[in-house]
Amino acid sequence: MERHFTLGEFIIENQKDFPYAKGELSALLSSIKLAGKLVNQQINKAGLAEILGKIGKQNVQGEAQAKLDVIANDIFIDTFRNRGEVCGLGSEELEDVVIFDDEIHREAKYIILIDPLDGSSNIDVDITVGTIFSIYRRISEVGSPVTPEDFLQPGRNQVAAGYIIYGTSTILVYTSGNGVNGFTFDPGIGSFFLSHPNIKFPKKGNTYSINEGNYVHFPDGIKKYLKWVQELDEEEKRPFTSRYTGSLVADFHRNMLLGGIYLYPQGTTAPQGKLRLLYESNPMAFLTEQAGGKATNGSERILDIIPEELHQRIPFICGNKDMVEKAESFLSQF
Repeated sequence: MERHFTLGEFIIENQKDFPYAKGELSALLSSIKLAGKLVNQQINKAGLAEILGKIGKQNVQGEAQAKLDVIANDIFIDTFRNRGEVCGLGSEELEDVVIFDDEIHREAKYIILIDPLDGSSNIDVDITVGTIFSIYRRISEVGSPVTPEDFLQPGRNQVAAGYIIYGTSTILVYTSGNGVNGFTFDPGIGSFFLSHPNIKFPKKGNTYSINEGNYVHFPDGIKKYLKWVQELDEEEKRPFTSRYTGSLVADFHRNMLLGGIYLYPQGTTAPQGKLRLLYESNPMAFLTEQAGGKATNGSERILDIIPEELHQRIPFICGNKDMVEKAESFLSQF
């Protein structure tokens, strides 16, 4: 039986594709996979360790924090604090960024943005959750204090992005601008092994992922699109299938592997959209494009949007290119 590449072996083998100094991507992803293993361990024992449920506080987004939100956030911060590659970290769970300015971070060149536990409202009912990460090279001079501009970069500046999905198996999926690859965690060995090489959206998709409970609040273009996907058309194999879990990582992962579109538009309950540009939309858009799909806010490429603030929200549509363009065509009518 052919042995699969480990994540570390794969990175070394493909280091030439990373446009910066050798070893940096390996070290960055090593930190992420270590933190992911620790988060995975906490999730797997959550019921027994009494770390399910809410903590009675809200994060900066005004959302109720789950206990595991806080635990995952602390794990990632501590992991990067103990390593020297990152000079600053932004988290969906924190109002301000975390600056690493001690000696081991003095020559650090990278910024990382994370959603430590996406879909955490599903934790108590044992539905798939995930971690989303996005890596940038700092703009400010190495050795100088980190600046807000280091964090507020357009998504096209990402040097790597990905997610860890904690489901029936734990899978780390990432891109550094040369395709998308997935690595499944083997808990017996303690390593991630290449299991999903060169992931691409299928040519055709027939699944749509959207919270239809918010239908009354959607823009007219989205309402028209939803009526279209639900119409009977045997030639185009409609109606499409609806699949929505409330976990972006879970819905995105399924759609990328099987074909589909994910939509979270603006509405009166979320006038600017709900998903965060820096922590969710940019990394998922980078992955989408690298897998042959398209990501937009309905009219503009996600990766071209200039961030205005750390926790900026935007409408988000991503998936099979033809499905996204069809949704855009309906939006352009209004």
